[in-house]
Amino acid sequence: MSNDVVAIVVGGGPAPGINGVISAAAIEAINEGKKVIGIVGGFKSLFAGDKKSAVSLTIEDVSRIHTTGGSILRTSRDPVETAKEHFKTLLSTLKALKVKYLITIGGDGTAFMARWIERESRGKISIVHVPKTIDNDLHLPGGRSSFGYHTARHWGVEIVKNLMEDAKTTGRWYFISTMGRHSGHLALGIGKAAGAPITLIPEEFSEEKLSFKKVADILEGSIIKRLSMGKDHGVAILAEGISGRFDIKELETCEAVEKDEVGRIRLSEILLGRIFRDIVKKSLEARGIKMTIVDKNIGYELRAADPVPYDIEYTRNLGYGAVRFLINGGTGAMIVFDEGRLRPISFVEMVDPVTGKTKIRLVDISSETYEVGRKYMIRLEKEDFEQRRVLHLADAAQMSVKEFRNRFSYLVS
Repeated sequence: MSNDVVAIVVGGGPAPGINGVISAAAIEAINEGKKVIGIVGGFKSLFAGDKKSAVSLTIEDVSRIHTTGGSILRTSRDPVETAKEHFKTLLSTLKALKVKYLITIGGDGTAFMARWIERESRGKISIVHVPKTIDNDLHLPGGRSSFGYHTARHWGVEIVKNLMEDAKTTGRWYFISTMGRHSGHLALGIGKAAGAPITLIPEEFSEEKLSFKKVADILEGSIIKRLSMGKDHGVAILAEGISGRFDIKELETCEAVEKDEVGRIRLSEILLGRIFRDIVKKSLEARGIKMTIVDKNIGYELRAADPVPYDIEYTRNLGYGAVRFLINGGTGAMIVFDEGRLRPISFVEMVDPVTGKTKIRLVDISSETYEVGRKYMIRLEKEDFEQRRVLHLADAAQMSVKEFRNRFSYLVS
């Protein structure tokens, strides 16, 4: 075995499949005669100069972890201030550990750290980044999903299916918020696969400041339309990224806004379902319509789930590809699986030149993927305001036709 050390570090939030990358990368590196260490606790340990956080990884240690959720190396998020203040400590710690190759596993924050280390190490450390996020908002070639997404969607669908049956059994609605800081990929994927009556994602709202009223009216319109069909139950999926479209002052009137370790608003802590449960329920009751609405967040229960076979296979490919890239002299790139082939995308290509951050992929609401999801939703459409239909809907809403048009027609104009 050579003295070349391969280090593996995980950053950001958990995603199903992390252990698959660790396993495949460690096995391939060991088979190539390299010593492999894992940094327990992520970059936080490196910033603290904690050399004891580096644990030796053997094939026996990692050979069966690829089917398990979570991360055997744990993970961490770190404020930009911490990174700036302790970056020299991080570099000196990697040097003391004799790290020649570094594999980072994470999202945009981890990718930023990988680029920074690669630049400042001046060729002494070769780096490859393995992208992960259950949000599926990384700009990967060919529209490829990020690892962890399929598993998160799978378990999200199972939860929503159960709640849909519960809603039918008890005659109620569920307002469910899901993770998705920037985009609605996860919410839309869950909603489409589960057949939820309505899914709302941030991409469908073009206004600079989204109002609570508009979202509440869309949800209430869906409930009314279901009532007009003789259905007193349903499930609405809300992507957490919608919270980022509201005026922060309006949001603070309903929720205690908290921030995470890197200073971003904890959108997953904002109870979107609860906010709109109260608004919609009050509106319906004012017209004599009694409706039980239950709010629920799903997200944390998806992040560390055991990966489905798709993500198990996918992450084994990525872990293997990361090591092959480094062994063959590569550095400064993200490893991706594109049209059946593993290939690197340079750090330069990854970055949005305007923001300096990793490129983000939003849901394209002009795409057929979104069109299919939208077509099967039960929500107010233009044709619902034609005379015959609007009479039926207004009756279900316990409103006059004029009142109904005045209240809801702007949603489809």
